[in-house]
Amino acid sequence: MAGTENTRFPESGMAPDTAYQLIHDETMLDGNSRLNLATFVGTWMDDAADKLYAESYDKNMIDKDEYPRTAAIEERAWRLIADLWNAPDAKAAIGTSTIGSSEACMLGGLALKRNWQHARRDAGKPADKPNLVMSSAVQVCWEKFCNYWDVEMRLVPLTEEHKVLDGHDLERYVDENTIGVVAIMGVTYTGMYEPVAQIAAALDEIQAKSGLDIPIHVDGASGAMIAPFLQPDLVWDFRLERVHSISTSGHKYGLVYPGVGWVIWRDEQRLPEDLVFRVSYLGGDMPTFALNFSRPGAQILLQYYLFLRLGRAGYTVVQRGAQDVAHFLAKGIQGTGAFDLWNDGSDIPVFAWRLKAGHTSNWNLYHLSERLRMRGWLVPAYPMPDNLGDLTVQRVVVRQGLSMDLARDLLADIVTETASLDALKSPMPMEDVHPTFHH
Repeated sequence: MAGTENTRFPESGMAPDTAYQLIHDETMLDGNSRLNLATFVGTWMDDAADKLYAESYDKNMIDKDEYPRTAAIEERAWRLIADLWNAPDAKAAIGTSTIGSSEACMLGGLALKRNWQHARRDAGKPADKPNLVMSSAVQVCWEKFCNYWDVEMRLVPLTEEHKVLDGHDLERYVDENTIGVVAIMGVTYTGMYEPVAQIAAALDEIQAKSGLDIPIHVDGASGAMIAPFLQPDLVWDFRLERVHSISTSGHKYGLVYPGVGWVIWRDEQRLPEDLVFRVSYLGGDMPTFALNFSRPGAQILLQYYLFLRLGRAGYTVVQRGAQDVAHFLAKGIQGTGAFDLWNDGSDIPVFAWRLKAGHTSNWNLYHLSERLRMRGWLVPAYPMPDNLGDLTVQRVVVRQGLSMDLARDLLADIVTETASLDALKSPMPMEDVHPTFHH
């Protein structure tokens, strides 16, 4: 039965040890997750977390009647997050866990659309042509949202002068059909923050001129669990009245294994009541407004475990450690002389670089990425979006588990492979190189 060539369902079973060994041996061919510097997703937790995970991976989060304490912990966790994001009143906020930040973004976008539709219909105006404004560097989940829920996606292109959505020329993109603006706390391509306060100020000016009152959803997939600890004075969250909702990935810099996200609204009026379902499930009556129904409860317990285990001080230490590693790597890569940094990891512990103009015509970043992969490192190279599509960058995501010792090994391999490529007397083949990571 083993092997990708077999597509027939097995007629009979096998011993559990045999089935285990077949799968175990095949997955040995996967890369080492600790050396995967393309992914933002957590790949390490401590022994106590692993024990808690093993005790609770059978819990179905949606079954709140059967697992009432897990349900209580879920609510407790998102209220702690509301407090972390400076909600005016954490008791008045409303939120939910999700499978990840993509589902959380979908819910945030749906609430924006539904609130806009209600306001338009109450005013006797058509509500059939909604649009959503965002950077061209948004994660693909926003493309999915606009496609699945019939919302026009209006992309503000990045440029060399405007590396992120920063409010420039925003009046050209918004109108009476704009349901909201998405601001990203950690652009997937580069890790840079979009200045939410600056975007809010631009929308304030637009409202003063036109009367358009346009809300913001903050896609905080990574930065929403970095900024409160590393940049606590940065105003990006519910301290801005125009921010109606914020989403994040618990399994990114929330430090949990894959399978949990969170979305919070500043108060209940920002979440339309007609998006909330009340269902009878196994004898209980409960509200639900997630897209997924059955979903794991273990990661929610792991998230709460980390809140108790680390607190603000502990999260600050962990995130600061990751950023120190990012700064070390960025400085070392800049020091090779072959590359220019796009950013240095001073927002989230993520940074990108490009090949220095005129450095070589014999190789490119795709070749360097392939060389590093042969050494076990997955360091993606890919083109930037839209107006910057001719620019290729390479990116490192520093997560918990990438120690300073491992970072020194990585930097040494980058230096060695760069020198090897620089020593080429003729160009490398170009026809087989391709992006190694898709957003």
